[in-house]
Amino acid sequence: MDNAAIEEMFEAVGPVSIRRMFGGKGIYHHGIIFALELYDEIMLKGDAESGPLLEAAGAKRWVYEGKGGKPVAMPYWTVPDEAYDDPELMAKWARLAFEAAVRITSADQRK
Repeated sequence: MDNAAIEEMFEAVGPVSIRRMFGGKGIYHHGIIFALELYDEIMLKGDAESGPLLEAAGAKRWVYEGKGGKPVAMPYWTVPDEAYDDPELMAKWARLAFEAAVRITSADQRK
């Protein structure tokens, strides 16, 4: 996905910056990463609060195979399919992803 399309997708949260990273792109708002473009798919950051909402909407969590074949779950979920055709719904998920990223960043800074 090109950067202009990503910027348009997330315009509801405000201006985003996009940086290349580990074969994909990190999507940031106010310097906080809240989404990824990975393997031609957008993934939204989630946490204990927003993850269950994403799963209930049909989103899939990013899980990869770690050392020894053990699955490693990352804090990112796919965008629910309906959001791609509904800008208001996309805006909702984008805001939830940013809010989750803020909570995670704040918790990390307190440690």
